Amino acid sequence: MPADFNGTWEMESNDNLEDYLKALNIDFATRKIAVHLSPSKVFIQNHDVIEIKTLSHLRTHEVKFTVGKEFEYKGVDNRVVQALVTWEGDKLACVQKGEKANRGWKYWIEDNKLHLEMTCEGQMCHQVFRKNK
Repeated sequence: MPADFNGTWEMESNDNLEDYLKALNIDFATRKIAVHLSPSKVFIQNHDVIEIKTLSHLRTHEVKFTVGKEFEYKGVDNRVVQALVTWEGDKLACVQKGEKANRGWKYWIEDNKLHLEMTCEGQMCHQVFRKNK
């Protein structure tokens, strides 16, 4: 049985976000604001249909997908890519195909914390969230 991501998760740490955003060609002002945000994640998981909402003071970003089915994804940089999310054990792994190389993300739960690893063109950002009770 895959991991249960359901719930609201609050950010605890955010490592290397600015370099990741640079790799996405996010402008200077937006990067400077983004590194100071503490977004929360809301997961709604019904078997392999998953909705992830990222909520912050700057914006809300939502994505809904079915694990194992390719879909069009509009990222935080407003680029549209082809994305495929699969289970790698208890990890949700997304590979994105578009104009940026090595783009994607992975979510997993470890020690009751939600981890997110985002990659793009050799840069990796690692975020950790705690469950909101």
